[in-house]
Amino acid sequence: MPFPQQLIDGYRAFLIGRLRHEQDRYRDLGESGQSPEIMVIGCCDSRVSPEAIFDARPGELFVVRNVANIVPPYAPDQRAHGVSAALEFGIGALRIKHIVVLGHAQCGGVRAYAEDAGPLSPGDFIGNWMKLMAPAADKVGPRGALSPADYLTRLEQANVVNSLENLMTFPRLRKLIERGQVVVHGAYFGVATGQLSVRDHATGNFLQVAADDYTRLFAQPRF
Repeated sequence: MPFPQQLIDGYRAFLIGRLRHEQDRYRDLGESGQSPEIMVIGCCDSRVSPEAIFDARPGELFVVRNVANIVPPYAPDQRAHGVSAALEFGIGALRIKHIVVLGHAQCGGVRAYAEDAGPLSPGDFIGNWMKLMAPAADKVGPRGALSPADYLTRLEQANVVNSLENLMTFPRLRKLIERGQVVVHGAYFGVATGQLSVRDHATGNFLQVAADDYTRLFAQPRF
């Protein structure tokens, strides 16, 4: 089958737009390498692109994405660990200063865990991966205490917090965080609304950012 025409058309738009206007930046990045200060650990959901949400220019974000934006606990067991390798590279080679765990609404991975869905393959890669959410589910409590929608939102946000806590299990990263050399953040994006909330370090609550701008631009008048 031929290469997807949608991607060819998109690349043409990239040539005419971004590359034409930022060719010097791409050249500099190619010659001098990358030096982003922010790492984003996000979900591989096609609706939640960190570069789009944060309007990032080339070279500004170091991004790793997986199903349900999970950070596994530190496990130096000689097996392959994609997120752990990205963290090691981010803090060791790039000297990242901020790590953002970006969760989102309507997360298919979180829903699959909550609904205890059947495996999609004999290896059940998703099911085994989503078991890492168990501590988050324990903190949210039983499903019956909340409406289905509220339960999923709570679980999505608790999953972000669980990933933040797992970051602290990495010894080198923990030291950098305790020294104030790296700061970790939790964020939550509403796919349908476009609202972004950031976890308050003091209270643990997710608070909407740029709320006044959002209301001014998108609030509908009531009659």
